[in-house]
Amino acid sequence: QVQLVESGGGLEEPGGSLRLSCAASGFPFSNYAIHWYRQAPGKERELVVTVTTIGRGINYADSVWGRFAASRDNAKSTAYLRMNSLKSEDTAVYYCNVELPGRNVWGLGTQVTVSS
Repeated sequence: QVQLVESGGGLEEPGGSLRLSCAASGFPFSNYAIHWYRQAPGKERELVVTVTTIGRGINYADSVWGRFAASRDNAKSTAYLRMNSLKSEDTAVYYCNVELPGRNVWGLGTQVTVSS
């Protein structure tokens, strides 16, 4: 069964840091890029960053450039999103996504709330 499970979200103060994880199963993880998206209340889902198969973060959203860093551990079938210098506007549900042949797979998301 193909599955993505996000974790690591929570409540953090402005300026703080969080690290999100995306645990994958049911497909050859190392063969596919992983995408991190987020959706804030009342807004459309947006791409935050793509992690290539070798762990390079590309296509960072302008709003997170220089603050967020994506990575992965293929041996653990897990992708990560390190979020530094958090701002209130980073508050959203964060999802990981993989595009497999014939299907687009999403996790259930993890809530990130940035507030003092």
